[in-house]
Amino acid sequence: MSMRITCQEQLIPGRTLQEKHAFAVRAGFDGIELRGKGGRHFESRLPELERAKADGVVMPTVCVEMDHFIGDFSAERRRDAIDNLASQLTVIAELGGLGVLTPASWAQFSRRLPPFEPPRSPADDRAVLLDALTELGEHAAELGVLIMLEPLNRYEDHMVNSIGQAVDLCRATGLGSVRVAADTYHMNIEEDDPCSSLAEAAPYLAHVQVSESNRNQPGTGHLDWPALLATLDAIGHQGDLALSGGLRGEPETVLPQTAAFLRKFL
Repeated sequence: MSMRITCQEQLIPGRTLQEKHAFAVRAGFDGIELRGKGGRHFESRLPELERAKADGVVMPTVCVEMDHFIGDFSAERRRDAIDNLASQLTVIAELGGLGVLTPASWAQFSRRLPPFEPPRSPADDRAVLLDALTELGEHAAELGVLIMLEPLNRYEDHMVNSIGQAVDLCRATGLGSVRVAADTYHMNIEEDDPCSSLAEAAPYLAHVQVSESNRNQPGTGHLDWPALLATLDAIGHQGDLALSGGLRGEPETVLPQTAAFLRKFL
């Protein structure tokens, strides 16, 4: 099995990416998943990132960290999200990475909470997302990287909750550069059978974020990690497993334990 295990940068102790990477490797991880803030902030980090790459820091993916996304109700905010993601794709391509992952939206609207009905129809939701994913997918294809759509649970987004919904949008773009990033925490809420969902999504699955049923590190909740990781092995998943979410305990203790826990099943 050739899957790497990475860890999101904000979870790792250290002042610099070099220090974080050194800690992560000692703890049993293979690299770092970067965070991409808005306002072209990620682009401004390019000198720092290039120095880190020269020093051997492994940084294959970027998880967007903004307050508005490609499915925003505001055309202006959608445009800004697309522009920021395009910039992040350009940077990760320069670093020789895999790509950038983004949700359709986060904390904008949930059909599970009042007022229950969003101000845009499902057809218009789909059109907006397809436009954004197609534009970003074409940019990613030119660069040789991926834009990856991450489904979120029903309380955090009303548009893309399941892996199947994300696959449908990827397929509709017709672009090999638009793929799915699964997150085990959100799957725990939305998927009837998480292992079957992963298997069915295999041709489109490029990346998996791992966190527990309680949003903390694997091993602290009730997810069936042997089954989930065996499924990824069975489908020949070649992407990374990126530790995300929160940590229960101090990172100096928790991160080595988590890497060892995951590697038991790889």
